[in-house]
Amino acid sequence: MGDDSEWLKLPVDQKCEHKLWKARLNGYEEALKIFQKIKDEKSPEWSKFLGLIKKFVTDSNAVVQLKGLEAALVYVENAHVAGKTTGEVVSGVVSKVFNQPKAKAKELGIEICLMYIEIEKGEAVQEELLKGLDNKNPKIVVACIETLRKALSEFGSKIILLKPIIKVLPKLFESREKAIRDEAKLIAVEIYRWIRDALRPPLQNINSVQLKELEEEWVRLPTGAPKPTRFLRSQQELEAKLEQQQSAGGDAEGGGDDGDEVPQIDAYELLEAVEILSKLPKDFYDKIEAKKWQERKEALEAVEVLVKNPKLEAGDYADLVKALKKVVGKDTNVMLVALAAKCLTGLAVGLRKKFGQYAGHVVPTILEKFKEKKPQVVQALQEAIDAIFLTTTLQNISEDVLAVMDNKNPTIKQQTSLFIARSFRHCTASTLPKSLLKPFCAALLKHINDSAPEVRDAAFEALGTALKVVGEKAVNPFLADVDKLKLDKIKECSEKVELVHGKKTGLAADKKEFKPVPGRTAASGAAGDKDMKDISAPKPGPLKKAPATKAGGPPKKGKPTAPGGTGSTGTKNKKGLETKEIVEPELSIEVCEEKASVVLPPTCIQVLDSSNWKERLACMEEFQKAVELMDRTEMPCQALVRMLAKKPGWKETNFQVMQMKLHIVALIAQKGNFSKTSAQIVLDGLVDKIGDVKCGNNAKEAMTAIAEACMLPWTAEQVMSMAFSQKNPKNQSETLNWLSNAIKEFGFSGLNVKAFISNVKTALAATNPAVRTSAITLLGVMYLYVGPSLRMFFEDEKPALLSQIDAEFEKMQGQSPPAPTRGISKHSTSGIEEGEDGDEADDAGNDVVDLLPRTEISDKITSELVSKIADKNWKIRKEGLDEVAGIINEAKFIQPNIGELPTALKGRLNDSNKILVQQTLNILQQLAVAMGPNIKQHVKNLGIPIITVLGDSKNNVRAAALATVNAWAEQTGMKEWLEGEDLSEELKKENPFLRQELLGWLAEKLPTLRSTPTDLILCVPHLYSCLEDRNGDVRKKAQDALPFFMMHLGYEKMAKATGKLKPTSKDQVLAMLEKAKANMPAKPAAPTKATSKPMGGSAPAKFQPASAPAEDSVSSNAEPRPDPKKAKAPGVSSKAKSAQGKKVPSKTSLKEDEDKSGPIFIVVPNGKEQRMKDEKGLKVLKWNFTTPRDEYIEQLKTQMSSCVAKWLQDEMFHSDFQHHNKALAVMVDHLESEKEGVIGCLDLILKWLTLRFFDTNTSVLMKALEYLKLLFTLLSEEEYHLTENEASSFIPYLILKVGEPKDVIRKDVRAILNRMCLVYPASKMFPFIMEGTKSKNSKQRAECLEELGCLVESYGMNVCQPTPGKALKEIAIHIGDRDNAVRNAALNTIVTVYNVHGDQVFKLIGNLSEKDMSMLEERIKRSAKRPSAAPIKQVEEKPQRTQSISSNANMLRKGPAEDMSSKLKIMYRTYRIQARSMSGHPEAAQMVRREFQLDLDEIENDNGTVRCEMPELVQHKLDDIFEPVLIPEPKIRAVSPHFDDMHSNTASTINFIISQVASGDINTSIQALTQIDEVLRQEDKAEAMSGHIDQFLIATFMQLRLIYNTHMADEKLEKDEIIKLYSCIIGNMISLFQIESLAREASTGVLKDLMHGLITLMLDSRIEDLEEGQQVIRSVNLLVVKVLEKSDQTNILSALLVLLQDSLLATASSPKFSELVMKCLWRMVRLLPDTINSINLDRILLDIHIFMKVFPKEKLKQCKSEFPIRTLKTLLHTLCKLKGPKILDHLTMIDNKNESELEAHLCRMMKHSMDQTGSKSDKETEKGASRLDEKSSKAKVNDFLAEIFKKIGSKENTKEGLAELYEYKKKYSDADIEPFLKNSSQFFQSYVERGLRVIEMEREGKGRIPTSTGISPQMEVTCVPTPTSTVSSIGNTNGEEVGPSVYLERLKILRQRCGLDNAKDDRPPLTSLLSKPAVPTVASSTDMLHSKLSQLRESREQHQHSDLDSNQIHSSGTMTTSSSSTANIDDLKKRLERIKSSRK
Repeated sequence: MGDDSEWLKLPVDQKCEHKLWKARLNGYEEALKIFQKIKDEKSPEWSKFLGLIKKFVTDSNAVVQLKGLEAALVYVENAHVAGKTTGEVVSGVVSKVFNQPKAKAKELGIEICLMYIEIEKGEAVQEELLKGLDNKNPKIVVACIETLRKALSEFGSKIILLKPIIKVLPKLFESREKAIRDEAKLIAVEIYRWIRDALRPPLQNINSVQLKELEEEWVRLPTGAPKPTRFLRSQQELEAKLEQQQSAGGDAEGGGDDGDEVPQIDAYELLEAVEILSKLPKDFYDKIEAKKWQERKEALEAVEVLVKNPKLEAGDYADLVKALKKVVGKDTNVMLVALAAKCLTGLAVGLRKKFGQYAGHVVPTILEKFKEKKPQVVQALQEAIDAIFLTTTLQNISEDVLAVMDNKNPTIKQQTSLFIARSFRHCTASTLPKSLLKPFCAALLKHINDSAPEVRDAAFEALGTALKVVGEKAVNPFLADVDKLKLDKIKECSEKVELVHGKKTGLAADKKEFKPVPGRTAASGAAGDKDMKDISAPKPGPLKKAPATKAGGPPKKGKPTAPGGTGSTGTKNKKGLETKEIVEPELSIEVCEEKASVVLPPTCIQVLDSSNWKERLACMEEFQKAVELMDRTEMPCQALVRMLAKKPGWKETNFQVMQMKLHIVALIAQKGNFSKTSAQIVLDGLVDKIGDVKCGNNAKEAMTAIAEACMLPWTAEQVMSMAFSQKNPKNQSETLNWLSNAIKEFGFSGLNVKAFISNVKTALAATNPAVRTSAITLLGVMYLYVGPSLRMFFEDEKPALLSQIDAEFEKMQGQSPPAPTRGISKHSTSGIEEGEDGDEADDAGNDVVDLLPRTEISDKITSELVSKIADKNWKIRKEGLDEVAGIINEAKFIQPNIGELPTALKGRLNDSNKILVQQTLNILQQLAVAMGPNIKQHVKNLGIPIITVLGDSKNNVRAAALATVNAWAEQTGMKEWLEGEDLSEELKKENPFLRQELLGWLAEKLPTLRSTPTDLILCVPHLYSCLEDRNGDVRKKAQDALPFFMMHLGYEKMAKATGKLKPTSKDQVLAMLEKAKANMPAKPAAPTKATSKPMGGSAPAKFQPASAPAEDSVSSNAEPRPDPKKAKAPGVSSKAKSAQGKKVPSKTSLKEDEDKSGPIFIVVPNGKEQRMKDEKGLKVLKWNFTTPRDEYIEQLKTQMSSCVAKWLQDEMFHSDFQHHNKALAVMVDHLESEKEGVIGCLDLILKWLTLRFFDTNTSVLMKALEYLKLLFTLLSEEEYHLTENEASSFIPYLILKVGEPKDVIRKDVRAILNRMCLVYPASKMFPFIMEGTKSKNSKQRAECLEELGCLVESYGMNVCQPTPGKALKEIAIHIGDRDNAVRNAALNTIVTVYNVHGDQVFKLIGNLSEKDMSMLEERIKRSAKRPSAAPIKQVEEKPQRTQSISSNANMLRKGPAEDMSSKLKIMYRTYRIQARSMSGHPEAAQMVRREFQLDLDEIENDNGTVRCEMPELVQHKLDDIFEPVLIPEPKIRAVSPHFDDMHSNTASTINFIISQVASGDINTSIQALTQIDEVLRQEDKAEAMSGHIDQFLIATFMQLRLIYNTHMADEKLEKDEIIKLYSCIIGNMISLFQIESLAREASTGVLKDLMHGLITLMLDSRIEDLEEGQQVIRSVNLLVVKVLEKSDQTNILSALLVLLQDSLLATASSPKFSELVMKCLWRMVRLLPDTINSINLDRILLDIHIFMKVFPKEKLKQCKSEFPIRTLKTLLHTLCKLKGPKILDHLTMIDNKNESELEAHLCRMMKHSMDQTGSKSDKETEKGASRLDEKSSKAKVNDFLAEIFKKIGSKENTKEGLAELYEYKKKYSDADIEPFLKNSSQFFQSYVERGLRVIEMEREGKGRIPTSTGISPQMEVTCVPTPTSTVSSIGNTNGEEVGPSVYLERLKILRQRCGLDNAKDDRPPLTSLLSKPAVPTVASSTDMLHSKLSQLRESREQHQHSDLDSNQIHSSGTMTTSSSSTANIDDLKKRLERIKSSRK
């Protein structure tokens, strides 16, 4: 017994392991007691027994084992750690307990298993029990089955996985042991209780007797849904609740759960997949093509047997489907058609979703085959197409179905409609969105009017089904035009429809919307798998839980409280009030008056149409007060607006009344319930007034208010159609401007893009530039919302227009649309609003792409082409691929049907020739763009194979594959890719390349998605295996992707999925999951106004949730292309964010901010110097690497720690790119405030930025470049110079980025390189850039070569290092580069050098190959520039130069001096880069660059002349003004002995200054004009302008156009500024056109544009409204005269003819414009006698010929005015008269004289003139006098005077008439001409008086300019007594004043420039052209000198003018006197200048 006492002393756990059974028994009993006492489940006591529990249950002694089982049961029930023992204990129970004879043991064993299931270890238990089923001991097998049955019965099918059990059932039924078979029967009955008929297919092959028995058992089962009776620990609360309910006698929960349970198991899921492809008969493909139908039948029967398998294994069925499709489509034997259809049905049913990829090919064929009449064929086809429909989505096959709807065959139409009806039954409101319903309804509505009754019935059924599915509210908008009878029929059909989703959606009829259903929606077995993905009834609760919907729109917010369910129908969900308003009836005027009189004061209504405007104004004021006080409900809007529209209505002439009227409309719209009916009444009037200068703004305000009341989409459509039905361009342009603004304010949702685009196209074609500009602005705004796809509509516009559109888009790039501030309708609830708007925007995005005209290319994909692509010879395969690429390129946009192409291309993706693989990928990329979103249907059969290519071993092939996948995903969205098993199958392949690329891609795409298909979970097991992959890159990518998987699947699902891993792996993965959980980003927020659909490119910035910090939103906007990536909330929720940061305190953000105060850069004295020493002494690593290694990063971190704030450093070196963005944002903020710190740490900042260049994230890169631009601007302002160390550790890495594929980035890098030249010598930059040309990246080579060209152009040859020769040889190598862009860049660079250096270039280049040399020579020839010296500048001088200038101008602020050197340089460089990027061809670019060459030397010397606003500076440098320009010559020689051509130096300066004339900045332009004026004023300098005249005039009229279109419309601009600019332009031009030699250089085209600009300016009503406008117009008048007289007469005459032709052709051109052009022509006709000999008559006659060809006589006679035809006749008449018969010899330039009537007309004239004896023009005065003598008798006086006045009134003879009248009055001084004048207008009278006075002055030699020669827009010289003719607005009627006034203005300008005071002028001051006189600063003696000078100049100019006039009138005389006087004056002027300078 001693032994006994021994073990009694042992502790319990040791007793349990004792070898004595008694000891163990005792131990188990004590353990049991202990277990029952421990109350705390987490007590450490439990852990002691952890390893022993298995021994408890496997004890060899049966008695002891029983006790052990009891203890184990208690342990499992109560111990927290029990779960860890599951596997070993259950396996022990199975092997050692279930075989025990004692029933008690078995019961306890089963209890233990069930207890483990209760503590959430069901999977492990089930696994062990299933293993037990393979045990040889039948007892064990029976017990295992029994345990599983009990578990299922108690816990339900949710906890116990049925699939593995059902899999083994057939085997159990075959057992020899009856006990096993019986138990199997019991469990089969239990399973049936849970899943019903889903169990039948798996058991269909068991013994028929057993099946029969089972059937009998199944029938007896109760029909109610089973409920679990036992719950998991986590569900215990639910159990308690259930018990309460049962005790209360209710079981309300049942219904709720059943929705959850029923669809859980789908029979299909329980089946084993069968592989059938290998089992096809070997000769199947031959037989199916056989000629004998029996053989074809055999082949099909073989397939039919195989496809009867209910579940088929996935594989490549393309060939099989193709063969079956061919039989269905082409076979003549209908029996075989039916058989093939059955095979397709079998395939579709067996493959389910995996068949989806073939659906698109088969559907059209089947639908078209419905033309067969035989019932069995029709039935087979119906079954096939229904089965196929379940494998795909309606969205994917909609295109094909809609195409067949137009078929002429009624049977096809009927069957298609029936198919649509059946398909709709499977849909829900979410899978049948509005965008899909719309085209179907449209097609079905055609069918309900079909002549065949069966077609009509089928269409009614389909529409009825749609009505049932989505409710009336969604369908009604499409049924608006259907009559009541048909509508009732549709509703009747709707009531009969039984939906697949039974009761859940049956509510549609009465509710019209779906109730939110908790849990999943019920689905039938047949549709199971599909429906689980498709149905997504909105759930109550937060939006993020909303399930994925089909591609029709975002998930809706389920708000159970919202009236009428949720907004899930996708239609506008307004309250009844809105809907009611829309149909407000139109009231009669009587009713309106009645209603208005109730609310308006009676006086108001009476004087509404008073003729006195003051009364009307008072009435409006009362009206406004009344409206302001009215209540919304009482306001009769329609009545009020009808009152306003009452006569005079919108024709109101008084602008004040009109303004008020418009304001009241706005008030009514804002305050009342304003309907569309009311809007219709007023909109026309508003559009009419929108262009009005005074009332336009009020009209816009009213329109905006109406848009808010009636929705913008409707209002916009109305307004646009009204505006474009008008002719008024001002209204059109203002309407477009209003719309641009409105879209920004209201957002884009619901707008009809198609209508807009057609209107915008009309506007772009308008002749009025303002309309075009407005249209382009509107396009820019639309681009914000629609994205890049918008450009597709304008591909066919003219290149010039397209470039303007592109420039506008470029401006908008990266911007996000502003959040809508209006139109968030006051009538609707916010919840509904949010949901519906997403839908709207979605439609908009889709619409845009849908509107594109797409080409059908399937007919081009011939079988020959397909066989070519599959040929054995790679060259032929390549040819085939080339053809395909050509077809797609040519078609641009294609329809989704591409025949056999997908299979052919798929074969090429695994081609052995990698070049072909790449080519195929490129084609697929093209295909995605060409097909747009329709590419979706090819994702499965073509998209997934592209992903396979990501596993290629070649880097470039993988890159191409990735680009292709991205291009596809951009069109399709991600849903299609993630659905099904395809992606997980790819991830399963153990290819490291494939895995890392695919995971990288998913990590990039998943964060942008708001929801993903459930199939994503299938990828998780493979993701876990990637986490443990041998390849480090794969592991890293898998870790990166982990948080994004978790973001969509949730931590719980991910953790659960680790259950199947090995224990060691599981622990590792769980640790990673925990880590990922902390970094898990938030899902992107639901868009409020636009969806994140990639195609829409729509506004991403708005998706950022509130938690995203400001910096992030900035970074996301910097993305160059609005893409869905930005939709992701970069900000992560604040909690997650703090977890991500390193050691950032995770308290509150407030705490974080406290740490972040203070400077971010700490200035360490000599810190930078020390670092440089360390690097020189090799104490630290030299910053030089190809990719940054860890040691470099660590070194930089260490160096930064002393001088960068800790928190910023954490952000800078964080692993997440978003923190880098934040760091950059902070650095930008602190840039200005911490200049010293930045400069102190510059080397470190630049090094850190080089690290960012190696990041892959674009937003960081963009932000870094943005920072660099600011940084280098700051450094140049601070006059800092980069050290060698800083440059060498930064520039090479920056140059890498110049080769980026993204345009925006390259542009930024070039801009930075340009700015760097200001802080680092260009000659030192050169070698770095030269190094960049050796890169493998062709883009980088090209850009570096371009940059080298820029450097040479800007700084001359001295920058070329080490020597020009070596550098050029290096550059020349690239002429032979294989890349076209590089070749072009190299050629351009050398041409640039050639332009600088001349033929010496060829010496420097050395020997080139013949081919390269010929290319170079060709390019030089094409650049067509004479070699000339360019500005040469040794950059090293720059610092000293800047300082010297600064010191020179110390009295000024630092700016101006710098202006002329560094700033101009920057401006010029930036300008040149822009010019280059805009130009399409390198040659064009080359020309632009050469033309605007900058000469810094010249500018430097002349720096005083530029500052026109700063009198001190001008005064300081006054002696420079008139100094001859000789300085550059010696200087250039000093700098570089190569060049001696001084002229080019000045030329390039002039080029630069001219380029600035067209600047958008008014001050820049004025400065440039001042400088040019300075040159033009001095005759010795003026010839420098020679050769630049056209260029200068182009710049001028561009500026005129800019003022007209932009500045004048800009509210913010001071109008004084514009007047000032106009004055400068006009002053300049007058100076120019006084120098005849220069004036004659202007070419025809330029003159035409110039005249166009000037005449437009004269007609600009906006100018007239300005204070000094009249003055400007008068000056222009004078200028036009100058242009006409001084230009080359051929050119100007030709220009005017072309201009007249254009203006008559243009519909938008005003008649006034043509009239002024004709007046100019009349003037030219008058000058002809003098100029006829200098005119190239052949050219003029050619122009007239062309004019007459375009405008034959008949057409001219149809013109409203007779002037054009008279003008033409006069011109020809004058030419005939002057030239005589010789004129007919001048028709040489006309090819075909018969095309116009010119020759005939001339012949007629010649004939006519032969009859007359003399030329009238030579004898004007004599003729007048003689006639006077003849008719002097009193009786004929009256007749004679009448004749004279008739002449004065006619166009041609007005001069002659006035001369005769003058002679008459002189002769008969007492004659009374009063009676003749009294009937005429005031204007005519003053015209006659003035004319007589002028003649008097001429005769007496006091010549002044006659005002009649001016061409003022107000002058109507031609019509005599017209009462309408306006009074001339020329200054004062006193003719004498006109001449000097203009010169006075000129003098004033001069004086002002020189800082003299205008006030001291003793003449009565005329309105000055420059409104603000400068401050007087110069002594009065200088003042005196200047007044003397100006008097001289004035007298000289008057002298010239008198000369001109005498020429004009007497047609004789020369210009000699004028030129001699000019010489004298110049002499005097120089002397004056010398006196002035000596006084200094």
